[in-house]
Amino acid sequence: MATAKATLIFALLLTLFGSAGFPPTLTNAHRTDAVAAPQTKPLKLPLVSPRIVVKKADRKLLLYAADKLVRTYHVGLGLSPVGDKVRQGDRRTPEGDFFIFTKNDKSAFYLSLGVSYPNAVHAERGLRAGLITKAEYESIISALNAKQAPPQNTKLGGDIYIHGNGASSDWTWGCVALENDDVRELFNAVPVGTPVRIQR
Repeated sequence: MATAKATLIFALLLTLFGSAGFPPTLTNAHRTDAVAAPQTKPLKLPLVSPRIVVKKADRKLLLYAADKLVRTYHVGLGLSPVGDKVRQGDRRTPEGDFFIFTKNDKSAFYLSLGVSYPNAVHAERGLRAGLITKAEYESIISALNAKQAPPQNTKLGGDIYIHGNGASSDWTWGCVALENDDVRELFNAVPVGTPVRIQR
């Protein structure tokens, strides 16, 4: 009877701790803090070569430093989130390559980072479609080449920002919205000129 009990205990210990008699090694896949831990550590500023990637379908904003992912934030988009922005009032969040052209610490939406929409692709498409004039097109391209804000008041629309006031739904007129704590961290981490890529 004692031998049977000892055998049963040994079998249970073997199941719990593995055949080597040691607890199994936790891989990152098993660690509950493997993904969350980096978010809780303060960013080491200034970041080296920061860049922003927004993945619209995933509702995520990814912040990179020297090609290493350092933050992932949940975002809300425009009220019509599917598809690229084409014209003023379509409520779409634009897609493509941009840069941060301004930082506004007095924004009506807590804090905001200006995104250089329209870019050259939007301007060329707008010119072909007759939404903007040749002069407006040239003004957009000139501003982009100078790393300045492109005209914001053409029929292509403008005033696209990464800003605060909540990311729980798609509620903006085309902007990328974050929770206030998240946009504060992002605002402090990236300078004017930071590349921004917005993907579907």
